[in-house]
Amino acid sequence: MMAGMLTQLPLPLLPAGAAELAPGVGLVTGAGGGGLVSVHGLATFAWDAGDEAGRRLAAVQLVRLRAVSQAQAAAAFGVDPVTVWRWDQALAAGGVAGLVPARRGPKGASKLTPQLAARIAELDAAGKTLREIAAATGVSTFSVRNALGRVASAGQHAAAGAAAESAGLAAGDDDAGQGAVVPVLPDPVPRDGERALARWGLLGEGAVPVFTPGARYPLAGLLLALPALEGTGLLGAAREVYGQVKDGFYGLGATLLTLVFLALAGEPRAEGATRVPPAALGRVLGVDRAPEVKTIRRKLGELAAAGQAADLIMALARRHAAARPDALGFLYVDGHARVYYGTRIVQKTHVARLKFPAPATMETWVTGQDGDPVFMVVAEPSDSLAGELRRLLPGLRGIAGEGRRVTVCFDRGGWSPALFADITGAGFDLLTWRKGPAPDLPAEVFTTVTCADDRGRAHQYELADTIAELGISEGPRKGQTVTLRQVTRRVPARAGATRQIHALTSRTDLPAGEVCWRLSSRWREENYFRYARTWFALDALDSYAASPDDPDRMVPSPARKTAAARIRQAEAAAQAAEAARDAALLQLRSPAPGQAAYLSNQVINALAAPVEAAWRELDEADQAAAAVPARVPLGALSPDMARLDAEVKQITHAIRMAACNAETALARALDGHYARAGDEAYALIREALIISGDIRPGPGELLIRLDPLTAPRRTQALAALCDQLTAAGARYPGTDLVLRYEVKSHPTPA
Repeated sequence: MMAGMLTQLPLPLLPAGAAELAPGVGLVTGAGGGGLVSVHGLATFAWDAGDEAGRRLAAVQLVRLRAVSQAQAAAAFGVDPVTVWRWDQALAAGGVAGLVPARRGPKGASKLTPQLAARIAELDAAGKTLREIAAATGVSTFSVRNALGRVASAGQHAAAGAAAESAGLAAGDDDAGQGAVVPVLPDPVPRDGERALARWGLLGEGAVPVFTPGARYPLAGLLLALPALEGTGLLGAAREVYGQVKDGFYGLGATLLTLVFLALAGEPRAEGATRVPPAALGRVLGVDRAPEVKTIRRKLGELAAAGQAADLIMALARRHAAARPDALGFLYVDGHARVYYGTRIVQKTHVARLKFPAPATMETWVTGQDGDPVFMVVAEPSDSLAGELRRLLPGLRGIAGEGRRVTVCFDRGGWSPALFADITGAGFDLLTWRKGPAPDLPAEVFTTVTCADDRGRAHQYELADTIAELGISEGPRKGQTVTLRQVTRRVPARAGATRQIHALTSRTDLPAGEVCWRLSSRWREENYFRYARTWFALDALDSYAASPDDPDRMVPSPARKTAAARIRQAEAAAQAAEAARDAALLQLRSPAPGQAAYLSNQVINALAAPVEAAWRELDEADQAAAAVPARVPLGALSPDMARLDAEVKQITHAIRMAACNAETALARALDGHYARAGDEAYALIREALIISGDIRPGPGELLIRLDPLTAPRRTQALAALCDQLTAAGARYPGTDLVLRYEVKSHPTPA
């Protein structure tokens, strides 16, 4: 019958003083806690003060009658929709009795009997600690404190809570900073009007960051990275390259900060935004909520459409060089294979860490002498490291500046005497390993050298310092020679033997020991690759877009491999035929005693026939191999070959390089302030970046007060770091607020 009533036209009248929940549905709340629900002018549900089961029944029945929605019922009764759903489940399972609130607190009798309380008082008088008393009496330390009267009563807690609420705070730290109090997780400043303007393109490029004073903000530690991020120049480089971007609520700065914060929070991919609460990340961005996956991908797509990712990386590299010119004395260059596991046909390349060829995109990375990434380029498919190095020389000159002589370090993959001449001709020095066979030096030319590297670690080598002349056999420099310094290191080998490793350099001013440890420091770049794969999604597929590869691109012909195999087989067959002929002739010329042997032209011709046939086969194989072109158009071999999108990947590389360099700068700032900085600096920084804290905007400044870390020694190190960051005087991007950092004192046990 009630369902039939609800289908009629609703009466427009509500009882006096009723709050409208939905059209025709009103709630009248009594002074003592009771209430009455009116549906279409009829008093339908009522409950007295203290009748919690009746109140819950009214909420559930209203939803079941479809008089109100679950969300409307939850808002009217002061709960969330999930609670209303739970009430409905309890009513269905146990009837009205299921809606009766369960008794809170301990369900059994108290262990704290008068006799036990007296025993606790005796142990306390004897000088025992709380833990010792708890172990002796079989209760918790809280029960011990309760028996000794050291726990505030419920009335005291209520009074304290009321005082805090009246003061508008919930951050109860005894060092709250000049007695200032702020609410815990307050609602952000409403930005609905700005979002509406942005929807119609009337806001301009991005909303201005606005911060609400509050305590216990999750991810407040991410703000530690801002001074170091300013040092990387990411935001300035992006503004220089992209200029004004499309109008919207999230501007260029907010988008880049979001991606940097996500990377530092351990979620470097756009999909990682699903695992970070948008409201929590929005609080450190100065907005009501951070952009989510769809928005992030759209923003990245807009930047990629400009086609200037390579310019962004170069602009970032120039800023890195200007900020740390001392770190660019030695540049390490190496290739990195980013393996592809998708379904598209992508060119295979050898992946060193997998030890077999796999579909991959090759990238060429340049790092500073400390292993910090400087810039990268997407390598051309099938191109060698030597070819990439030659292509990088103009870019390296633009970063280092005119006239500066920088040493380029690389491994044997860049071996090419012609390239060495090009490097020195472009005004650079080089440092690499010698490739291929080289004569060993006599033992008497080696001497023991002891030296220390740039991190103070001692090294001892057996070295010989000589000169090597290398001939150029290809290219426009064919016939010329390159003269380089050769530093040879003798190292132990198996079975008590020794072997010699040759390093080549154009630097004559470096001590021989420094040549060795500088070249060994190339592994710092490999360490970056490993760290970035783990923490910064170095190999992640940030864009699923792909385009057809150039069908006219010349690639190595696989027929050459088949032709070479045929030549090897023909050579082996010719050698076997000659060996068989020689053995037969030897037997005929040296017969066994008492055995006759006749050697005639016919016999010799019969023995030589297989050899001549084998040599003809070898000549034919050589001619067939010579006719096979070394390179053929890609379209003739694999017309469906695709090339993965590189624009978005380069943008994310630039962002994550800046995030990694910022994290590294923070870790290095711990030197001298943390005893285990050499082993735990990065772990401490990762913990600090996701710690909670207070954010308090003030006149011309933004105070960030972080909660203590897991151990007092870590908290003290973080406090020293905060002093350095405050002294830097950095500003929050897009505002005039100077950043100031503090750390709350570590709590002491009661």
